[in-house]
Amino acid sequence: MSSVSPPPSPVRDVSELRRYFAEGGKPVSEHRVGIEHEKIAVLAGGQAPDFDRTIGPLLERLASGSGGWERVQEEGRTIALRRGRATVSLEPGGQLELSDEPRATAGAAAAAVRAHLHELAPIAREVGITFLATGFRPLGTLDDVPWMPKGRYRVMREYLPRHGALGLEMMKRTATVQANLDYTDQADCAEKMRVAMGITSLVTALWAASPLCDGKPSGWQSWRARAWLDTDDARCGLLPFVFDPDAAETIFASYTEWALDVPLFFVHRDGQYQAAPGLTFRRFLGEGFAGQAATLADWELHLSTLFPEVRLKRYLEVRGADSGPLPMVEALPAFYRGVLYDAEARRAAWALVADWSFADRVALRREVPRAGLRTEVRGRAIGDRCRELVRIARDGLERLGDDDPALLDPAWRIAETGRTVADQVVEAWQRTLGDPGAAALTALAGFTEALRLPLTA
Repeated sequence: MSSVSPPPSPVRDVSELRRYFAEGGKPVSEHRVGIEHEKIAVLAGGQAPDFDRTIGPLLERLASGSGGWERVQEEGRTIALRRGRATVSLEPGGQLELSDEPRATAGAAAAAVRAHLHELAPIAREVGITFLATGFRPLGTLDDVPWMPKGRYRVMREYLPRHGALGLEMMKRTATVQANLDYTDQADCAEKMRVAMGITSLVTALWAASPLCDGKPSGWQSWRARAWLDTDDARCGLLPFVFDPDAAETIFASYTEWALDVPLFFVHRDGQYQAAPGLTFRRFLGEGFAGQAATLADWELHLSTLFPEVRLKRYLEVRGADSGPLPMVEALPAFYRGVLYDAEARRAAWALVADWSFADRVALRREVPRAGLRTEVRGRAIGDRCRELVRIARDGLERLGDDDPALLDPAWRIAETGRTVADQVVEAWQRTLGDPGAAALTALAGFTEALRLPLTA
């Protein structure tokens, strides 16, 4: 008998794409929380490492260890690792990402991140790199960062500069921490998306941890979020239909219709990413591409190239936070678990932001990366709402009945004091350099000690 798998079936009509989301629904008893944690690697002098001499060998040593990682290869190179539902993968500028399997509690997700760092520590030392706890590469310039050898990035690096001035900055120099959460059905999905997208700018303000760019303070709390403001508006940002009154009955259809009209980056066939300039998924569905019909695998790939503040797959990805110090990384899944998995917390969180218009939300998203907790909406700074939001998350976790609330302590301190990680980074930078105008790379390299993740073996 032949062992060759049959080719995937073409998608027949749009209803299959909507059903894709509906089939992601899970009963509450199966709801989990996942974490995706990106880390920026630096050499001893603060430079960005390349693939052949540093990042590639790191992946190979992880794969050769006792952790049970399997290699994912492209053109003969190991570009990711897989272990069950967890992956370690590379972002375009060598940012290393752990995408962990879903966990029952945020405490379990935090433990998985610590276990990953524990496993990574001796290998990182062997290849001469460390990882920074920040949302944007603080040292060097865009051109100093080598590209990772992944086919999809070759296409994206040609596409994005035509659709926003900072798309390559986003690709090569940003790092985020994300939480992934489940939904029960369409109504539950719509409610969680509305709340998560409604509070996303408050989260960006609380988790701001990337004030440095090109070796000096940028004047922004989150240069990572700043980069996203000028990266292909067609696939990024806030989605107005999430706030529609009838979203509980229409969110799957609305997201599908939006995604159908976002241009594709590429089509993946025979191991190759083929650029598809000007082709939307709607046209792909109706006309095909290079003699190939669209499949659900194509739909999944396309969905992974959409970057709204809350991304819908067969679960929800919340995408508004900077990567940063480990306690804040661990706090994010706890925060979203408390807000989104407890019905009372969801109602309270929405009440904090329900009176804003969509124009208010867009203006807030544009101003928060610069001003952080000092940003004002209708003449009122958002700091008070951020403090109340963390309290709501803590109360939600307590009602859920486990030991996760303590994970929110770092976020609570930021909300209470109004002093973000970004503020602390700028203060440390000024102390390290003495003269804030001095930008010698050797001096800045010493400053990276304040940003290092606590890698221990």
